[in-house]
Amino acid sequence: MAPLVRYIQAKTILNRSGIGGVDYCLNPYVGCLHGCRYCYASFMKRFTNHSEPWGWFVDIKENAVKLLEREVQRIERGTVLISSVTDCYQRIEAETRLTRACLEVLKDTRLDVSILTKSPLVLRDIDLLKRFHSIEVGLTITTNNENIRRLFEPGAPPIGLRIKALRTLHKEGIRTYVFIGPVLPMNPDALAEALYEWVDRVLIDRMNYCYKTVSIYQRAGLQRWLEDAVISQKIEHFRKVFSGKRVEVC
Repeated sequence: MAPLVRYIQAKTILNRSGIGGVDYCLNPYVGCLHGCRYCYASFMKRFTNHSEPWGWFVDIKENAVKLLEREVQRIERGTVLISSVTDCYQRIEAETRLTRACLEVLKDTRLDVSILTKSPLVLRDIDLLKRFHSIEVGLTITTNNENIRRLFEPGAPPIGLRIKALRTLHKEGIRTYVFIGPVLPMNPDALAEALYEWVDRVLIDRMNYCYKTVSIYQRAGLQRWLEDAVISQKIEHFRKVFSGKRVEVC
């Protein structure tokens, strides 16, 4: 089955956020083609009129730039997260360049911008990112094991490419962070060693698991990774191996 892509008209583009430290969220797309099995944003499907499974459709907000140009006029200060319920650099972005167009608008404001993605496509826009007065870029990396990545994040880019993206961004002088959420089966020492030099801060989110995700763990014989004690142990281990970095657990 080929993913369904369609264009829609959004009513707003900057939405008030309930995430700590974030005032507004900007999501250029509805849906995401990464198809991550644990995706907390899958609840969005009920608002889309899509019958396709989550991960098999994406709606492009074709009026996003016009909305943003108007909405930023009413906001002087604050933090904008791109993006909270989609990936702004999923592969459709290579064609639409919609995220880049939104960044062109935001660069001329005094808003603080934070980007979160799983995609090295963000490197395409380094020239633009350098023109912001305040911006940071985070890469979501949930494991150091490619087999685990393929099991839980079948459509997302490989881990090595994400680490390389963080390294490149950091060397270019852009503030970077890693989002480890959820904490999937992994070797935390190996992951921390690969990341330590290239991130300014670490954000960890254990997340809640839906039944479908639990069944994946069970079929793969990974049930022990669902135990609170095991996850808590790994998080505390991260605090130690990332000593000297700002580590936040949400």
